Amino acid sequence: MRSALTRIGAAVAVAVVLTSCSGGTGSGNGSGGDGTEKSGGVSAAGICGGVFAGDAATAALEGAMGAERFEEGSTKPEKALDLLRDASRAPLADSYRPQPVKYCGLHAAGSVETDLSVQLAPAHGAPGLNAEHAKKVTSYATGLQAFSSSAVGYLYFSCGLAAPAHKTVVEVKVWGPPGTPETDLKQRDRLMTLTNTAARKISKELGCQEDGLATGTLKTVPNPTTAP
Repeated sequence: MRSALTRIGAAVAVAVVLTSCSGGTGSGNGSGGDGTEKSGGVSAAGICGGVFAGDAATAALEGAMGAERFEEGSTKPEKALDLLRDASRAPLADSYRPQPVKYCGLHAAGSVETDLSVQLAPAHGAPGLNAEHAKKVTSYATGLQAFSSSAVGYLYFSCGLAAPAHKTVVEVKVWGPPGTPETDLKQRDRLMTLTNTAARKISKELGCQEDGLATGTLKTVPNPTTAP
């Protein structure tokens, strides 16, 4: 039963893919990269509680959004983390698919249509990819499974917590700005850099052990051809 539901979850996740928070070096609007609020918004290092602070992440956010200053939208970071903590207290029921909660939401300063969001949810496991879906995404070596189109990145990692909590799987999803061509492979790399950066911070906040998340430059790997 669980394997069947996992395959269903994979189809749902990747169907979304197919239909499809800048660093300290930002120079726009007098940015000094300190993350402070200014008339032109906030730097990538300061948006969403600093989740994207760091050279690689801030550069990825600037590149993905085509902007250097940002404004934060409606987010519920503590609610998102509480959803994951609740899932660690008891195994997920086979039929339960919790709705993702937005951990971080932002848009380019002055353009609410150019937005990006980080969503979290507990998962039954890594979903895999069928052959058709695998043609549309790039896979990366981090966590249990990670893949991205030019519109959205998915990352699944194992979170081992101290007893009485139990090990769970966390899904981190990053929606990029709309309208990016499907063939933009650099955008896939940017979104996965942001997804992995967010996953690492979330893992730290939860106290996860042995999450398997990459700490350096992300490497691509061959796409799986079948869902597990």
